[in-house]
Amino acid sequence: MLRRLGAAGALITLCLGVCAPAVADDVRRDQRWVLEKMNVEQAWKITKGAGVTVALVDSDVDAQVPELRGRVTVGPEMGSAGPVGDDAKEIWHGTAMASLIAGGGRGEGGLLGIAPEARVLSLPLILRDSEQSAPPLPEQDQRTGTNSPVARAIRYAADHGAKVISMSLGAYGPQKSEREAVSYALAKGVVLVAAAGNDGETPYAVKKDTSFWSFPAGYSGVIGVGAVNERSEPAGFSSDNLSVLVSAPGVEVPVVVPGGGYRPSDGTSSAAALVAGVAALIKAKYPDIPPYLVARALSSTATSAPIAGYDDHVGFGVVDAGAALVRAGELLRASAGTPPDEGERHFGAGLPTEEPARPGPDALRLWVYGTGLAVGLLAFCWTVVTLTRRSG
Repeated sequence: MLRRLGAAGALITLCLGVCAPAVADDVRRDQRWVLEKMNVEQAWKITKGAGVTVALVDSDVDAQVPELRGRVTVGPEMGSAGPVGDDAKEIWHGTAMASLIAGGGRGEGGLLGIAPEARVLSLPLILRDSEQSAPPLPEQDQRTGTNSPVARAIRYAADHGAKVISMSLGAYGPQKSEREAVSYALAKGVVLVAAAGNDGETPYAVKKDTSFWSFPAGYSGVIGVGAVNERSEPAGFSSDNLSVLVSAPGVEVPVVVPGGGYRPSDGTSSAAALVAGVAALIKAKYPDIPPYLVARALSSTATSAPIAGYDDHVGFGVVDAGAALVRAGELLRASAGTPPDEGERHFGAGLPTEEPARPGPDALRLWVYGTGLAVGLLAFCWTVVTLTRRSG
């Protein structure tokens, strides 16, 4: 997972493990548990993501690896951040996440992404190490959010045909420009998916039994993703807080690296990329489905759900691609293809209200008032006549 730290907005990679390379001939076997846990092959009977572009906000993607060749569009550089630590010199992250989203395999072998017929729009964030002389973005810009690379990337993706945006990155503090960019993309029907973070084993998380929120996963409308292992247990490193909506495999997940090799990867980065692939499948089948129904389809069909139905480690459970695709169609038909009114969305339809009173005079009240006035005048006149007669 890429993480921005500090007021200067530094970015460092936080995929927790990149271990010994996997044997290329065995990668399809090694990734089978991931596809089975997410019920991906069931979804592939309906769609493999053709016609959908997933924007990947990450480091550079090697578009020449066999799994991605011919299906990656590289957008403009979204900005730079630094100084960063030595971990940021790793250049494999963007390629790895792209392969999990849309890897197309190599004939009978090679790695398959969740949406192997989708396209990837790579929006690179430049990771600058401390040895380079270019200054970081001004602290004031980072605090006010007037010049956020992530915000620029979200807006660019929404304006250039992306139906899903995958963000395996995060920062501890929200920024106004990013909140506004998220709202802009959601209004255009774009699904946003982000990694929840890898802070589950930090001293603070262990002591407080919760993790700091990471953004953009913490923004309203963004699907925050936690990580589980092969037994559907929460990964120890996975951040636990209420930004986690669902979870996906994030331990020993095979990925493609630049040059075409394979390695296993640990982190909520991988989990978020996998869920972004499922969102791409849903968007391929139902192009006009709004983002909130995609989120509902993912959460309402998740497997390995907590006993209470939800917890802040795994959200509503592990995403089931096949079931989510079916549920998305049901939800779309039930909503007649349009989002409900705000009252229905949050509080239910409620009882019908009475028609408000029309403006202007009330005839009944005028009649009562006039009758009362006439009676009063008659009584007054009768009293005057009576008193006059008596005095005479």
